[in-house]
Amino acid sequence: MSTVEQQPPTAPSVPALKQTLTTGLLYFFILGDVLGAGVYVLVGEVAADSGGAVWVPLLVALLLALLTAASYAELATKYPRAGGASHYATRAFGPFAGFVAGFCMLAAGVVSVAALARGFAGDYLTEFVTLPVGLVAVGFLLALALINARGIKESTRANVVATVVEVGGLLVIVALGAWLLLRGDGDLGRLTRLGTPDKGAAAAVLSGSVLAYYSFVGFETSVNVAEETRDPRRSYPRALFGALATAGAVYVLVGIAASAAVPTARLAASGGPLLEVVRAAGGVPTWLFSAIALVAVANGALLTGIMSSRLAYGMARDGLLPAPLARVLPGRRTPWVAIMATTALAALLALTGGVATLASTLVLLLLVVFLVVNAAVLVLRRDRGRADHFRAPTALPVLGGLSCVVLATQIEAQVWLRGLLVLALAVVLAAIATMRRADGPGTPAGDATTAP
Repeated sequence: MSTVEQQPPTAPSVPALKQTLTTGLLYFFILGDVLGAGVYVLVGEVAADSGGAVWVPLLVALLLALLTAASYAELATKYPRAGGASHYATRAFGPFAGFVAGFCMLAAGVVSVAALARGFAGDYLTEFVTLPVGLVAVGFLLALALINARGIKESTRANVVATVVEVGGLLVIVALGAWLLLRGDGDLGRLTRLGTPDKGAAAAVLSGSVLAYYSFVGFETSVNVAEETRDPRRSYPRALFGALATAGAVYVLVGIAASAAVPTARLAASGGPLLEVVRAAGGVPTWLFSAIALVAVANGALLTGIMSSRLAYGMARDGLLPAPLARVLPGRRTPWVAIMATTALAALLALTGGVATLASTLVLLLLVVFLVVNAAVLVLRRDRGRADHFRAPTALPVLGGLSCVVLATQIEAQVWLRGLLVLALAVVLAAIATMRRADGPGTPAGDATTAP
């Protein structure tokens, strides 16, 4: 049997998820996930690594993200199922690789939600009220779980509103930057300054692009809702590339506005760099921008929570995680057990702290997943699938895989150590899951389909 033929067994009684997402809703889902909380703190870090020309590494990061996005577009339209990277890796390389890819995605997603929950309870919220961080984080996560369980359509409609607010806040920054320049307080010369005292221009662009790449992470989560999309073979590529192009344009404009409006050293030293633009321009209350930031954090957490629950559901349906995770609500058709499990893990991380030390491993874990996905595209070319699915030029997954390797070489050794520990755990659990599947190949999720 060829490698491509190692398709995951799925019990016929496992219910499919309800198809309710239109192209527009999917577009806003992806855009909202990409335009997350990261951009509100990332611009300063990119400036510290690359110099005043912040827009250059942002543009480079967009191009690198588009390479892997093309691979996701091909696989999501070829195999529109919840499970995403885990499902693709299982088809291409077998259940062991599928579990490792899925576990890395789950680990990244759960830690991301926990970190966002703590972020929601932090400085932006204290602009309005001071409450215990743990209490706010748990309440925040429970509220998101209820929205998630109510239904994908309701969740994505809430995302549309939140995304409009997020984009509006970023456009306010662009407008304030333009206003500062018009009144003569900005400096366009900073937009061409690449490099730092420690790095030349080329090294600064590469280093800044690694950080900027973080801001585009999120597009990969959308494959987990492809199964809930109407006509995904047409809708998904349009929504994916449209959302990334929109996010890239907004990021570049924000980078130009922030760098021109605020001195690079001040931008780099700030924990809220976009708030520096607001302060420099005046006219917009800082509490209003804090409210926008809170919406951004909440929206990012909601969308990542949706991804994590759908991924857990998809892996359970493929027999890679415990069968109860594949249970769905009889009316809503949402994976309620997976939602509860991922929410509980995120709450545990949020309450016990240490999220900050794990957060820096997220991108490393995702780069591992992206490398597997780019390789899976090439392997699964032997499986023709449906003739109308999106097909990326062969050079794109090859370049996408190489970009993952290059970016991974720029990550610090201590982050690699933490990442390798997570990968080691994934390998051990994958071996156990593979042995269990071998002992009972016909029981992946068949008993998990009825709601209690």
